[in-house]
Amino acid sequence: MGMSLPCRRSAALLVVVAALFGVPATATAADVPPGATWSEATIDSTDGVKLHADILRPSDLPADAKTPVILSIGPYFNHSGQTGPAGPVEGTSYDPVGPSTGPSDRFLDFVEGAQLMQRGYTYVMVDLRGFGGSTGCLDWGGPGEQADVVNTVQWAASRPWSTGKVGMYGKSYDGVTGLIGVNKQPQGLAAVVSQEPVYDLYRYLYGDGMRRLNSVLTPALYDAIDATPGPALDDPAYSVNGANDTERPGCKAANWADQAGNDDHFSPYWRQRNLIPGAKDSRVPLFLTQGLTENNTVSDGTAQYLQNHTGYERAWLGPWEHVRGNETDEDGRLKMGRAGWFDEVMRFYDRFLKGQRTKGVDPRIAVQTNDGKWRAEDVWPPADSTGYTSGLLSGTYADDGDGSVTDPDGVWTISPALPYDAHLAGSGHVRVNVSSPLPRANLVVDVYDLAKDDGSWTGPLITRQGHMIYESGRIPLDLWSADWKIPAGHRIAVKVTDANSDWWIHVPTLQDVTVRGGQITLPFLANSRNTTIEGDPGTQLESYLSETVTVPPETIESSESDSFVLPSRMASWDPAPVTDAGPAQPPVEGTVITKAPGAGERIAGVTSEYFEFDVDAVHDNAAMRGRVTPTLPADIDLYLQRQAADGTWSEAGEGANSGDLDGEKIGKSPLTPGHYRLEVHNWAGPPGNEVAIELTFLNSAGQPGT
Repeated sequence: MGMSLPCRRSAALLVVVAALFGVPATATAADVPPGATWSEATIDSTDGVKLHADILRPSDLPADAKTPVILSIGPYFNHSGQTGPAGPVEGTSYDPVGPSTGPSDRFLDFVEGAQLMQRGYTYVMVDLRGFGGSTGCLDWGGPGEQADVVNTVQWAASRPWSTGKVGMYGKSYDGVTGLIGVNKQPQGLAAVVSQEPVYDLYRYLYGDGMRRLNSVLTPALYDAIDATPGPALDDPAYSVNGANDTERPGCKAANWADQAGNDDHFSPYWRQRNLIPGAKDSRVPLFLTQGLTENNTVSDGTAQYLQNHTGYERAWLGPWEHVRGNETDEDGRLKMGRAGWFDEVMRFYDRFLKGQRTKGVDPRIAVQTNDGKWRAEDVWPPADSTGYTSGLLSGTYADDGDGSVTDPDGVWTISPALPYDAHLAGSGHVRVNVSSPLPRANLVVDVYDLAKDDGSWTGPLITRQGHMIYESGRIPLDLWSADWKIPAGHRIAVKVTDANSDWWIHVPTLQDVTVRGGQITLPFLANSRNTTIEGDPGTQLESYLSETVTVPPETIESSESDSFVLPSRMASWDPAPVTDAGPAQPPVEGTVITKAPGAGERIAGVTSEYFEFDVDAVHDNAAMRGRVTPTLPADIDLYLQRQAADGTWSEAGEGANSGDLDGEKIGKSPLTPGHYRLEVHNWAGPPGNEVAIELTFLNSAGQPGT
């Protein structure tokens, strides 16, 4: 996860794994950063685990001076180097001999670039269980590592040299531990910076049953990092502790089997490691970065996590690889394209850890689109992002396992040429009705932006998703999050096929799969964005846009759908980002009892029950987000209606209606004051099922009411 290698490339990963198992490396040591004093400590966690911590304190302050604390916790803080013998591959320090002259330099760029010591912060680096100098068995983001995060934050907040305010900082794996902190909300945690994380650990290895290349290699990789000892001349207890996995005998083999041998997304093991539901109701301020064209920790779940999280949010989003906000290429160009990473991060920390606020300096959300331009948003997905649902055409594809994003083979549904510009922002949803004679056929949905090119139509991938077909029927897929401008004259094209061989390992079943239609819902902005902010194109953008599919004229002719629902023409509306706003009204909660299942037939009082509520005109109610959760598994569809003065009801919106059995979501923006009702339609599920309803209202700055 934290490896900055494209995990879809088998050769690169094999090089890493081979390196970890014995390729020699040049020994280099990390020193104590200027202006800091270094000490070590032990932190008690659950299951008798002892965590090793390295502490950097400002050298110009008294030993007992209270400071806010910034914490990083992960697998990469071993004194011998963050990736052990793979250091030459990763470009990190590796010193197997020692003795250590300082802690890990994984985030030396942050310590020095942000001037942490000079700003009066303490910085703590902690080895997760099993790694570095910590005892225990690695847990891949599970209950053990979640407990490590909670105990470490509480420890840092309770030190005599701590003000009690703790922030977290990380990228990739230690970005994941930051999200764990957001979800768990331990006492003292005041702000989290998470760069390029994973929102659901299952999705890093699988696409709902279809393996990614790293489903086998990544567990072995982390076993090897875990097995790397500290420097030989360090305190022997450091390596002894790191090798102590008596908490779970056979730890490394069991860890590999837990992950590589379990492709069931809904198993208890993987449910514990899905961070998206746990973000719900968290008020911990979050600063996120996410490459929307990532080649490692992809944007699978970004929109869903942000929609669940209710606290203050900052983010940089755009087309880049698995990189840090300050990272540059060999020519000195910023890989994300935007300057000032450390300045923005420290203003974020100063606000929530020190109470120092610089008003109106930084945009809440900075987004780079596929044209290389940056804009500001107050919330993402934007409040005016609305889903448009189109039917999918029928057809047949061969499950032969050799397809790719540049391969035109598949069942296409193609829109007419757009008469005006459109802007997709958020995560789309697809339901494909498929039939295959044998189970475990492969299913991939790709969405493209096509432009005319000498009779054919050519363009890059916008978003995608994959799913194993365990049995014939309706398959739901949440597409990877995207923010993409589609110019007038282009087409939106959806391909249903068997393989994206650049991303998933496909075991072909060598059978024909029949697509019996379906639906795709894509989120488009209601209002155009014309104002830009500082920033250049990310360095990956040009190469990403050059990887295209070419669709021949005969496919366009046979696959163009006149019923494809195009987004409405965007209104010309581009206000300045909101920095202060009035409060939204408090949340509304309630329950309904489901009626009889009705599939696609909505009948009031027979298949649908209603929950009524008011949106007042006193508060700053710019948008609403709702979620319903059935007590028993059920496929629930949601519809929103507003009451007119004469007492009649009119449609005001509909939910994602994703086919998920554990709940459904709905959003509405803009939101007009009035009396509303939420229709809870039992598409498929038991009657008499209690459904919990939670409605959250957002102000014009995207902040929830309390």
